[in-house]
Amino acid sequence: MSIRGQEQVEKKYNPQDTTLRFVNRKDDLDPVCDDDDDCLRAEMSCGHAVTPESLTNWCLSQLDEGIYKFKCPALVEDYKLCNELWSYQEVRRLADLSCEEMQHFEDTMARLAAAEYCEIQSCPQCKTSVERKDLSNLCVRCTVCTADRKKASDFCWQCQGKWKGPGPRSDRCDNDGCINGDLQLLQTCKTIGLPAVKGVTSCPSVRVCPTCGMKVEHSQQNCKNINCPRCHIEFCFVCLKLKRECIKTSTPYQICPGGVAPRQTSIPVWKRK
Repeated sequence: MSIRGQEQVEKKYNPQDTTLRFVNRKDDLDPVCDDDDDCLRAEMSCGHAVTPESLTNWCLSQLDEGIYKFKCPALVEDYKLCNELWSYQEVRRLADLSCEEMQHFEDTMARLAAAEYCEIQSCPQCKTSVERKDLSNLCVRCTVCTADRKKASDFCWQCQGKWKGPGPRSDRCDNDGCINGDLQLLQTCKTIGLPAVKGVTSCPSVRVCPTCGMKVEHSQQNCKNINCPRCHIEFCFVCLKLKRECIKTSTPYQICPGGVAPRQTSIPVWKRK
C-alpha cells in the first residue's frame, strides 16, 4: 500500500532480488495472510518473516502512535514479543517504501525525535530555530539576535513577544495577553464519553501527560489508557494515574474507583533523565 489517504497499490517483492532472504513460512506480522506462492515473505534481521505490505502497515501504525523506533511485534516463546529493534534502513528496504512513503516516514520520525529530546520554536524576530533547554523558564534568549545586536535579545516562549518583566518565570511574562493557551484549553475543552469503558460518559477531551506535560486526546476507541507520544509513558485518561497504578484497582475497560479526575489546572514539567 501507499501512505494513508492515497490510492493503495499492492506491494510485492521481486523474486529476482538477491539482496533479500526469502522464506517459505507465514508472515509473522500478519499470520492470517493467505499462505500462497504469490505472497513472497522475506526475513528480517531478527529472523521473523514479513511482506512489504505487513511491514509498511505495522510501521505506519507505530508512527500514528508517536513511536518512531520500530521494534518487531512478532510473538515468541511464552507469548512474549520479539521486540528486536529494526534500523530504519532495514525497514525502508524490506517495506519497499516509495519516495512518497520515505518522505512521510522521515519527516514524521524527525518531528517525533525533536519533540522527544528538545523543544524548538522560531525566534519571532529572525526566525532562527531556538531550543528551550530549561522547560521551567519561559524567558528564552536568541543567540543569533543577541550576536547581531550586541546585546541580550530575549523573547517569551509563550506569547512570542519581546520578554518583559523579571525572569526566569514559568507562568507568563509581563506582556498583556500572555496566557498559557494549553491551560486555557484544558479548562474549556469539550467533554467526551469513552464507549468501550464502562461508566465513563463524560470526561475532558484533552489531557496533559502527567509525566511530560504533552497534550493528548483520546480516540474514543478501545481502553482508557493512553501511550504518550513524547515520553512513551502509559497513563489512564480517566483518573490520570500511571497505568501501572491504575490497574491495581480497576481494569482498562471500567471506570476507576475514584471516578473521572477533574480538569487539570497545571502542566507538569518534563524532568528528562
